Amino acid sequence: MILSRAPLRIPLGGGGTDLPSYYSKYGGFVLSAAINKYVYICINRPAADDLIRAKYSRYEQVSTPDEVQHDLLRPALKQVNLDRNIEITSMADVPSGTGLGSSGTYLVALLTALHSLKRETIPSHALAEQACHIEINLAGHPVGKHDQYMATFGGITCLEFKEDGQVDVAPLDIPMSTLEELSANVLLFYTGMNRASAEILGQQCQHCENGDSSVLDSLHRTKELGYRIKEALAEGNLEKFGRLLDEHWQNKKKRSSKITDDRIDQWYRIALENGALGGKIMGAGGGGFFMFFCPNHHKSKLREALTAAGLREMRYNFDFEGAKVLVNL
Repeated sequence: MILSRAPLRIPLGGGGTDLPSYYSKYGGFVLSAAINKYVYICINRPAADDLIRAKYSRYEQVSTPDEVQHDLLRPALKQVNLDRNIEITSMADVPSGTGLGSSGTYLVALLTALHSLKRETIPSHALAEQACHIEINLAGHPVGKHDQYMATFGGITCLEFKEDGQVDVAPLDIPMSTLEELSANVLLFYTGMNRASAEILGQQCQHCENGDSSVLDSLHRTKELGYRIKEALAEGNLEKFGRLLDEHWQNKKKRSSKITDDRIDQWYRIALENGALGGKIMGAGGGGFFMFFCPNHHKSKLREALTAAGLREMRYNFDFEGAKVLVNL
């Protein structure tokens, strides 16, 4: 039996510029933090038969990979040349569709376990790229490369997306005191609203390919803000970071009418009125988790106000391990 895990992530700046439709023309940059909320994959070799069994939100029992309905598991099995006698169960600390990168994280955890089953060692860049290839090219999801790389590497990480598809990965150079303050004052709240990101991201990809100036201008601004957020954190200026988050959110909303709605806007107003300097919805938008930066002396007030408004806080820490095998028996 093999048990693997990969971390979910919270983007701190530049999110959206990792889409191939954007970075292939302009290059992209995302600063992101992995958190200690995970997708887990458990793999077993059944003793009685050669069937493929998959347990997720559904249960599948089939004879060949081609019969698998899960659109990420099917190509993953083919990519690693496993076609029989395998049982795969997935679990996660948060629901899917909440903006924390669960599909890319699922793939990275899955591939980590599958390669381990075959006693194969795969370099981190190759693992992330294999997950990207499966999700973007084989499954056809309108996503970028951010989630797969963060699930692989973990940490608080700078990702540079080159026009040729290469991704440069570097940990953020940040003072330990700043890291501790960042961890204490960046709060996550679940809205209770799950959403499929494909429509929002698909729309953004189409606008990029068509050269829509308003969407492109927003993405150019997003990338610039990502670099500025990196600088603010490297300088230890967390107040500036919080203000830049607000700019990031106001700019992000320009890309699609589906990113926010009246409820989301109301929650954001409540947060600002109760001590938050800035924040944004995680992932594509439309629901899921809200992230806020709130200085220490305002946190209890913010928590009380957002809880009264119907949100639920999720406590977390940063993850610096990335994808790993926990058990190999």
